[in-house]
Amino acid sequence: MAGSTVSGIGSNIDTQAIVKSLVDAEKAPKQAQINTQTLKATTSLSSIGKIQAALDAFRGALTTMSTGSSFTGLTGSSTDEKVATMTAGNGASTGTFRLVVSQLASASKLSTRNFTGGASSVVNASANPTTLTITQSGKNYDLSVPPGATLQQVRDSINTQFSTAGLSANILSDSTGSRLVLTSTNGGVGSDLTMSGDSGINTGSTVVEIPKNAKYTIDGIAMESKTNTIAEAVSGVSIKLVAVSPTAAGATEPTATTIAVSTNNTVMKSGVKGFVDTYNALMKAISAETKVTMNADGTPTAGALTGDASMRTLVSSIRNELNAMSGTGTLKSLAQFGISTDSTTGLLTLDDKKWDKAITTNSADVGSIFNGKTGLLARLTTATDGYSKASTGTLAERTKSLSDSLNDLKKQQDSLDERMTLLQSSLSAKYNAMDSLVARLRAQSDSIMTTLNALNNPKDD
Repeated sequence: MAGSTVSGIGSNIDTQAIVKSLVDAEKAPKQAQINTQTLKATTSLSSIGKIQAALDAFRGALTTMSTGSSFTGLTGSSTDEKVATMTAGNGASTGTFRLVVSQLASASKLSTRNFTGGASSVVNASANPTTLTITQSGKNYDLSVPPGATLQQVRDSINTQFSTAGLSANILSDSTGSRLVLTSTNGGVGSDLTMSGDSGINTGSTVVEIPKNAKYTIDGIAMESKTNTIAEAVSGVSIKLVAVSPTAAGATEPTATTIAVSTNNTVMKSGVKGFVDTYNALMKAISAETKVTMNADGTPTAGALTGDASMRTLVSSIRNELNAMSGTGTLKSLAQFGISTDSTTGLLTLDDKKWDKAITTNSADVGSIFNGKTGLLARLTTATDGYSKASTGTLAERTKSLSDSLNDLKKQQDSLDERMTLLQSSLSAKYNAMDSLVARLRAQSDSIMTTLNALNNPKDD
């Protein structure tokens, strides 16, 4: 009802206040229920989201660790990083190799004739579309060139349509005009580019660079690669060729670059600490949403997910894998390397002294505990699969359920508001009718009283 409405004129009773009180009394129990359930669902949904994010970060870190060399303690080095750099990954073993690079891999590159009008030169002056066919490794890529198309538009179309196919186009300009330069992003012998078709763009094109394989020797064994990044020439080692090996003055042979894979306990310890930090971050996120905190007045406040069975199961699954014996070495548990669990917080800590003592003679055991199909990283990933799946995981299903509950509560709120609006209208109509009736009765009473008073007070003759 409008705030400017005046009620109870006939009865001198504030009917608006009465109606409001009755409506509020009718609404209060259901409104309190909706508010409580909405707050609980919203808080739980937020908590589930935080744990989902923490779990995703945890699993992402596990994947990164499992594909790197965090727990092998192996590092790669190069005596001349101007010639080649290297990194050691899973599957690498300690060793030293002599690398000589005689040729770097290169990609095919073509240039069109010079267009004197520059990048805005119209390359299709006809009224019909033409076709530029680019052939790479025997596969054709047809580009439709519409009427009025410019050299720059052709470049943009090539990059938009064929970038994922290994093609790249650029424009080189000088005082005489512009040229379209086409480059293959797939290098090596056999990746030659050619241009054909009826567009005329290919007319007068020239080869700028012929594709070549990288050529090198490792310990005197001649090898080739279509790219300058060599993944498996040495097992578990990635080598990036940067330049051709130099030949020293007066020497007849190029200078070899020594690439080595060696054990580095500092790197291994850093990897273990990274795992400890990653694990603790997840446990802290779960604890923040499930713990009971004490207020200043001594009363407890439960977290949004305190007592939640799925959270207990998740933590239990992770800790079971953490405490399981694994590995192929003499030491098979994290505790034997100085990693322990705090009985109060549930977080991991690393005892530096115990670590340093154990790693001196048992460094290989660390890798066997963490890596492999039955290693800790793989088992933790498997243990959390059921919780993290995007649509069918436990957390995803909880999120959907809570979202559905909030949608249902919104419908309940809308229904309650509509029902209270109707109740207010109904009560207002009844009280307005009562007020009108009282007004009429008062008017009649006043009229009767006036008549009686007149009868009781006759005028003197």
